[in-house]
Amino acid sequence: MCTGKCSKCIGGSLYPFAFICLICNILLFFPGWSTTYIQSNNEDQITKEVLYVGGIIGGGLMVLVPAIHIQATGRIGCCANRCGMFLSIIFALIGVAGGLYAFVTSILGLVNGPTCCYSILKEPCVWMTPFKQEQNLNESYLFQKELWDHCVEPKNVVEFNVILFAIILAASGIEIILCAIQAINGFFGCLCGTCMNKGGEYES
Repeated sequence: MCTGKCSKCIGGSLYPFAFICLICNILLFFPGWSTTYIQSNNEDQITKEVLYVGGIIGGGLMVLVPAIHIQATGRIGCCANRCGMFLSIIFALIGVAGGLYAFVTSILGLVNGPTCCYSILKEPCVWMTPFKQEQNLNESYLFQKELWDHCVEPKNVVEFNVILFAIILAASGIEIILCAIQAINGFFGCLCGTCMNKGGEYES
């Protein structure tokens, strides 16, 4: 595959993953599918890793903007669009940085667990990040589902966070790989051009 076709393919492939990261991070602001916690303006009731907006800024906007340019580098241009290919390297590296930010914040979100109103032995619940503060766990809370029920509010918040952070983790991981491939493709594009003839068609 020539460098121009590869850029178009990578750019187009990045769009759905960027939107997935955006949507998942937005949904994380509404744990239990409720608007109560975001409307309360109480940051202590929202998981800290959600407030880092890794899926919105990192896996979303910092990948979406490069995706637009990367897809456009396959078009005809001066000197076989070598300038566009060079710029695509820079945009691809921005995409890698954005994907890494989303990847790291989603890992932290999974490792630390959600902020919730936590109750033990039917005592009044207290807002905290219980699985991050609990030091005597033999293994991650992810493998101890019996602990999840202690998060009384928001309802099913552990499952909610785990699923959405896992989706962002997977999507941002794919973004990193695609942007890294484009950085390499852009380098070869600087040397060889986009393989497009004057008629605007790709050469075989």
